[in-house]
Parts: sequence; structure tokens; C-alpha cells
Amino acid sequence: MESIGLYIHIPFCRQKCLYCDFPSWAGREGQMQMYVDALTAEIRAQGKRYENREVVSVFFGGGTPTALEIPMLAQLMQAIRESFRVTADAELTTEANPGTLSYEMAAALKKMGFNRLSMGVQAWQNSILHRLGRIHTIEEFLENYHAVRQAGFENVNVDLMFALPGQSMAQWQETVRQIAALKPEHISAYSLIIEEGTPFYESYRTGKLELVSEEMDREMYHWTVDTLAEWGYGQYEISNFAKVGRQSRHNRIYWQAEEYLGMGLGAHSYMDGKRFHNSYDLQKYISAKGDTSLLREDTELITETDALAEFMFLGLRLTEGVSFVRFRQRFGKEMDTVYGKELQELAELGLLLRDESGVRLSRRGIDVSNAVFERFLL
Repeated sequence: MESIGLYIHIPFCRQKCLYCDFPSWAGREGQMQMYVDALTAEIRAQGKRYENREVVSVFFGGGTPTALEIPMLAQLMQAIRESFRVTADAELTTEANPGTLSYEMAAALKKMGFNRLSMGVQAWQNSILHRLGRIHTIEEFLENYHAVRQAGFENVNVDLMFALPGQSMAQWQETVRQIAALKPEHISAYSLIIEEGTPFYESYRTGKLELVSEEMDREMYHWTVDTLAEWGYGQYEISNFAKVGRQSRHNRIYWQAEEYLGMGLGAHSYMDGKRFHNSYDLQKYISAKGDTSLLREDTELITETDALAEFMFLGLRLTEGVSFVRFRQRFGKEMDTVYGKELQELAELGLLLRDESGVRLSRRGIDVSNAVFERFLL
């Protein structure tokens, strides 16, 4: 039986962060139950369509899933378990942002079957958190983190961001060291990207937002990789670090170009050789009541050329790189037959490392990874 991952989108939050471009809203509490009912209907409809697939990962993202009330989250999890073949050892993750968590919420999530939490702290300094538009203080994060541990969660990810406006190297170093000292099983560290349509973009466009230099961005990144290794976190992807045996299955499904089904507002999917996403219109989503023919937008048939390129540039995000064997198993071709010229040129530039098992990015290749990935777009 083929396996898939599920992504469940919750588009609500207490307050929208100034850098966020995800489909999410604050102050829509009155629509939450209607949305959950519509999402439940979509889950049940898709469960019938994909009843022959085994679910090995479920990820609730947003927005802020824990902005929902406990019974709403329980309703969704029950629908998933009743509608899909969820394996006994499946990774069941929810994002749970500080400021929306309590021991009661954490204990309820554990009882529902969630076995992994992802907490977005971003920075250790309250001044930076305020600048980002985050609703929590670092003191609230610590209280929430200990509540999560007390509730029995043994697999926790913490999201961090660097190269933030006004952030010094010393502040970033304090953030990483303080979080590592808490010993979460997984740490994600992302460089700030200014997305069009966000308040940060407007501030940047009008010269009111001063970003760190590219050199400082890279210095912060390289320091992070080296320091987290000292704390026992193995880097397994450009921005992700984990203790032994704690890599995110949800993440790996995406980077290994495996199938995943997204449900909820604007959720993206990669199924049956197609990419598609749901409508971004909240009222349209609620009105559709789970009718996927009314929800689905922008279906794209993935050609073999597209699939080859995606397999390479997604797989190269992993530090293990892309295996010759997996490439052959997926496409029935040798990697060198398709990309021999590109592989040789990138290796000669010192951006790609090659051994008998496959190819992977060098440290310098990671720094210019987008340029490397473009080489595989035939």
C-alpha cells in the first residue's frame, strides 16, 4: 500500500505577524466552527477518494492551529482517524504557537493523539518579538514549553528566525544557545524572507526597514550550523536540525518528492502526478462544504521533465543529497544520463559533492542553493 502525508491548514491566528504571507486572518472567531465543519467534510470526502493510501504523517499548520478551541481540533483529528488509514507509528504534528498554549491545551492535544509539537518562538529577545508582531513574550514561551513537556510531549520542534531587522549577531547567538539548552528534539532556523504583500514588505519598500547584510546573514547561518552540531543537533536539511532519530517525517515527504494531500483553505497537494491547491477564498471554502470539485484550483499535470527537476532540487535541500539508486528507482534512468553536464559543471565549481552513492550540496553550494537548483530546470 502506497503511503502519503496529510497537511491540514488552519487559517486563523490571534494576531498576524508582520512578515507572514500565509493565508490566515486574525479576529475571525465567529467563522471558526463553520470552517472546521467545512474542513471536516473535505477530510471525509478525501478519505473516501484515497482509502487505499496509508497515512504516515499528519501536519496541522496555519495560521495557528491552537487558536481553535479544543473541541474543534478534536473534531478534525477524529475525522482524520475515521476517514484515513493512519498507521500506528504515524507522525502527528501540530503547530502550537506560544500565547495560544496552556497545560490544558497541551494535555488535550496529547489525548487526541498528537505526538509532536512545533512551536514558533523565532527570537529570545522581547524587543525583537514585538518588532515581528508576535503575540508572546519569551517568558510566555518558556511557560508554554514546560507545560508541553509536563503534558508528556517527547518530540518538540522550535522554529527560529535570523537576519531579522535590527538583530545583532550577539542576539542571535543568545537565541540559539538558550533554545538548544532547553533540548528540544528538533530546531528549524530560517533566514527572514521579505514577502510581497506583507507589512514588512511595505516598510522595506519605503525604506523604513533596515535588513542585515548578505554577509551577516551567511555568518549567522554558518555559526548556527556549527554551534547546533556541538549541541548534538545533526543538520539534515538546509534549515533543519534534529537529535538522532528525530528528523521530521512531514518535512522529508516534501523534500523527497513523495505524495502529500493538503486539506483546508489554500492547501497545496502533490498527488497522482498532479499539483493543485484549494481556493484561498474563505467564504467560498466554507460554502463548498467539502465538495472538492468546487474547492480545487490550478491543477498542474507534472511532466517527466518537471518531476526530474523537482526530484533534484528538492532532494538537494537534504544534506544527504540525492541518491543514484533512488533516482534510478523513480525514473528508470541514470542521473548522469539526464544531468551529466550539469553535475560535472557544478562539481567543478565546488558547489556539488559527489561520491559512489549520490550527489549533495557543498557548504558553498548551500550558500548559493537557489542558483544551483536553477541548473536542473531543463
